[in-house]
Amino acid sequence: MDLTLVPLFISIRILDIIDILLVALLFYQIYMLIRGTVAINIFLGIFTLYIFWLVVKALNMELLSSILGQIIGVGVIALIIVFQQEIRRFLLLLGTRYFSKNRFSIEKMLMMKGDKYDTPVNIEAIVRACRNMAETKIGALIVVTQKSNLQLYAETGDIINAETSSRLIENIFFKNSPLHDGAMIIKNNLIYAVRCILPLTEKTNLSATYGLRHRAALGISEITDALVIVVSEETGKISFIFEGVITENISVVKLREILEENLISKS
Repeated sequence: MDLTLVPLFISIRILDIIDILLVALLFYQIYMLIRGTVAINIFLGIFTLYIFWLVVKALNMELLSSILGQIIGVGVIALIIVFQQEIRRFLLLLGTRYFSKNRFSIEKMLMMKGDKYDTPVNIEAIVRACRNMAETKIGALIVVTQKSNLQLYAETGDIINAETSSRLIENIFFKNSPLHDGAMIIKNNLIYAVRCILPLTEKTNLSATYGLRHRAALGISEITDALVIVVSEETGKISFIFEGVITENISVVKLREILEENLISKS
């Protein structure tokens, strides 16, 4: 009696391993984008529906399987509508954090030989202004651009193109100033725009102590590579926000170190 040997192991190619790793990376990025937001509950609901459809299909329940199949078939359009903000954020993340940081970027390749790079930001002026505003409890929201120029958000405010100085920063955020509401965008060594409107974060698990300044700072840092500084009007504490992560109650010495690390060492 002949016995046919059944292979005990499934053959796995290197491309299969790469495929699995890429899918894992994609799902990880999706999770990082929607964690803490209402969108994660919608995503879990859709995923549960998809698993249920697979079970129904495996059990050969043709009527229910065909209904669920039709729903899932047109679900791509629904997903684009429901997750339009997350999709936009994901595409911005790809552009700003993975491609624009490349030293061989298209912008640099197209630069002429005599062109100069961006003027360094006046870090000392920003730090001095934040120290003085923290001592007097003047609220402030300062956004320092890197690769993303934030032109879309700058146009929501007033373009001033003024030289960066601590006195000017303090005067703009003084509570009786007509320009103190909104965010200040610093580009190169210029106060490029003031009174700017920034997108608010969609995270729902934030501390109740966070006001609109902190939520706007988190929102712009989640979709761009900007460095964001917040001075609390209630407590006078300084916070630094980058890539959706907030570091609270930092000293002016720590603030200077962070700005130098991001604006000088990476230039």
